[in-house]
Amino acid sequence: MAFASLTAGGKALRIEYEWVGPAGDDLPVMVFLHEGLGSVAMWRDFPARLCEAAGLRGLVYSRPGYGRSTPRPPDEKWGPDFMHRQAREVLPALLQELGVQRPWLFGHSDGGSIALLHAAALPHALRGAIVLAPHILVEDISVASIRKARDAYLQTDLKQRLDRYHDDADSAFFGWNDVWLSPEFRAWSIEEEIRAIRCPLLAMQGLDDEYGTLEQVRGIARRVPQAQLLEIPRCGHSPHKDQAEVVIAAVKDFVR
Repeated sequence: MAFASLTAGGKALRIEYEWVGPAGDDLPVMVFLHEGLGSVAMWRDFPARLCEAAGLRGLVYSRPGYGRSTPRPPDEKWGPDFMHRQAREVLPALLQELGVQRPWLFGHSDGGSIALLHAAALPHALRGAIVLAPHILVEDISVASIRKARDAYLQTDLKQRLDRYHDDADSAFFGWNDVWLSPEFRAWSIEEEIRAIRCPLLAMQGLDDEYGTLEQVRGIARRVPQAQLLEIPRCGHSPHKDQAEVVIAAVKDFVR
């Protein structure tokens, strides 16, 4: 584990990160963008396995508010633009600090949306993007599942389990959960913004995803002509956990 110090959005941040996979400055880099409750540690060994299989160097990091990165101040509420800010401010600053140019992006859930927003804002800065269970609009199924997650956090041992992965589990959980359940977030959509994506794009989603319908990835395909889709049977919201070998094989083919 290592830490990068950078400034993004006018704030000084400490970002936890880790290099995985084969070493070598000549290898393309794949940057992993975690879900709404994720962190470096919560990816476990999947980034290393994928990078070894695909011959890539992997960069895994925890966004501010997560893992060992700068926690969210208790009085700070994230607005509906929180993923836009990560895509346009924090991620570019981190890549510049670490000297990463033209990477691949691999994003899951909120991280997938951040990857799409980054690709749309900087259409020529990437080799390509792979997104798993991304969100391009807010659906009733998403809100219902996120509300259930709140009940679990308050009533079960979910907080204790997240404490193993975050310096401040409340920072991670409520930063994500509060904004997703806020009335103003119901109108959030990036359906039109993603039309600006020019890089190669692979979008995957499980057929049993409890956080979104297939309209999320099918909506991408209608707006991004070069997008490739993979709809995965017997798979929920986390394809890299539920069907890891399917995901690794698809990414290997895609990046080659």
